[in-house]
Amino acid sequence: MIFGRKKSKDAELDESAVDEETLDELEDDDEDEAVVADDEAADNEDADDEDPEVDEWAALDASRDWREDGPFDITEVDLDADDIERLDFGCVVLTPFDGMQMQLQVDQRTKKVQAALVMAGASAIEIALFAAPAQTSLVGDIRDEMVAATQKAGGQASLAEGPFGTEVRRVLPMTDPKGNRVVHISRTWFASGPRWMLRGVVMGEAGRSSGIDGVSELVYEFFSNTVVRRDQQPKVPGDLIAMTLPNSVATQDAAEAATAKG
Repeated sequence: MIFGRKKSKDAELDESAVDEETLDELEDDDEDEAVVADDEAADNEDADDEDPEVDEWAALDASRDWREDGPFDITEVDLDADDIERLDFGCVVLTPFDGMQMQLQVDQRTKKVQAALVMAGASAIEIALFAAPAQTSLVGDIRDEMVAATQKAGGQASLAEGPFGTEVRRVLPMTDPKGNRVVHISRTWFASGPRWMLRGVVMGEAGRSSGIDGVSELVYEFFSNTVVRRDQQPKVPGDLIAMTLPNSVATQDAAEAATAKG
């Protein structure tokens, strides 16, 4: 963390395209083992093993404060504690780093910024913010939807322990512009705060790694340093919270437009 923490009351990236042979190497060969037991033992086992994966990952998420080192809510930090110039997108404040490149994903109909794609060398992370319930988490449901959608598309999805709790690792089949079969590999991180959920989709070299190594350390630090400024307007849980352009960017765009008209 590179800013003070308050005393709280408590260019397009190559989307990890790899060839079909690599896809085959990524396939899991796990097989379920048959268990023979009498009726009573089987009944007990069924009761104990009911939704084991859901229980395991929910327990992992609840096991600690995964946001201790960020991402942060605006009430948890003091952005005036240093002289670093940050990018204020309204609902999120991002801390740039040397060599960072950014692309904004804008809804052409509403002209609102839906997500920010930040590139660091051969890696990238897409940041998006969503409304969330005040007392409960919707991360588990979102993960389940991602896994189901990936499998429906013929891809592979698995859950694993990541730096922010349970992360989703996906291998999604795609077709490149030349018609070749490739796969897109990614890791998805989630961070839950007061009535918000921040999603980070990690791609490129960092998307193919696991844990936090030299390849993924920079995108990890970027995601951790994100500060969320959720407004007080009521929103449906799961709805995207649109970003707004920083004043400096908006002013520059307006000046360029005025120059072009002249």
